[in-house]
Amino acid sequence: MTTQEISEPSGYWFPDDDATQRGVAVLNALRRYRASETAMRRRTRDSMGMGETDLLAVRHLLQAQRAGRSVSPKDLSAYLRISSASTTILVDRLVKSGHVRREPHPTDRRGLIIVPTVETDAEVRATLGIMHRRMMQIAEGLSATDARVVAMFLEEMRVAVDRVDPPVVTH
Repeated sequence: MTTQEISEPSGYWFPDDDATQRGVAVLNALRRYRASETAMRRRTRDSMGMGETDLLAVRHLLQAQRAGRSVSPKDLSAYLRISSASTTILVDRLVKSGHVRREPHPTDRRGLIIVPTVETDAEVRATLGIMHRRMMQIAEGLSATDARVVAMFLEEMRVAVDRVDPPVVTH
């Protein structure tokens, strides 16, 4: 990022005071980060030969595995907010590609769980590991105060974005 991008933010519809211009600069930086993250996710999907939902499912399954939790198809449906029919198609596709396997449920002999393969874990680590290390190095370089400020800012931004306002009625 250039000094000009930081010091001369584009916010032509906002007032020209210092606080507003700082806010515009931060939001522009956040927009550029989001664009870069979107491009990285697209590259990851392409390199792994997966769609967005497939990648979300695999990431969820890997996180659950690391936490020692089992994931049933019903759990996966709820997490992804897709129908059971769509989940079946998704799991079939991931089994066929070798990213997951179906196993008997450990306590319900009629049930199944979905488990990521060792190869999938290795593929995700190889694909994202270097980038995650770079990101962690930057985050670890923050002072404790700066880390709290950044975390608080991002959490407040998440809340602002998640908030659903009533529709504006104009006549």
